[in-house]
Amino acid sequence: MNIKISARQTTVRDPFRDRIEKKLAKFDRFFDNDANANVVVSTAGGRETVEVTILSNGMIYRAEKTTADRAESLDAVVDLLFKQIVKNKSKLVKRMKAGGFEDLSAPFEEEEEGTEPIKVKQFAINAMDVEEAILQMNLLDHTFFLFKNAQTGKMNVVYRRHGNSYGVIEPVE
Repeated sequence: MNIKISARQTTVRDPFRDRIEKKLAKFDRFFDNDANANVVVSTAGGRETVEVTILSNGMIYRAEKTTADRAESLDAVVDLLFKQIVKNKSKLVKRMKAGGFEDLSAPFEEEEEGTEPIKVKQFAINAMDVEEAILQMNLLDHTFFLFKNAQTGKMNVVYRRHGNSYGVIEPVE
């Protein structure tokens, strides 16, 4: 796995870089050598945030944790990612064999913080069914996910409702 470590409003020293690489090495059994992990370490208000995004075979895995201690945040993020992968293992195996998320791993771009009041993300949108979109939304730990519906060819949004149910927003012409 290729690991890229970046810092916001802090510095990441070599011992912590080594710790990150050692922790993420545990995921080598799930991912091939083409997997890319982006780790962002930031400090704000005395709180340490560690965010890990792994792109592999078109799938995106993401977790973020903020605590008072950087090492504690890293441990929590690794635990969250591991639970995500194990929880969705059967669904992921089925999707990976079917090749359901090709090219979704195209890197998205974020505007630098402080340049605009609105955070802008760009990413490739592929056709998929509702179940695949829900899986991807859960892996990203988001409350909604924009996708192109494979059955209708239209842009749809899946979202998490209260009570852990899901909804789909479809456009009307």
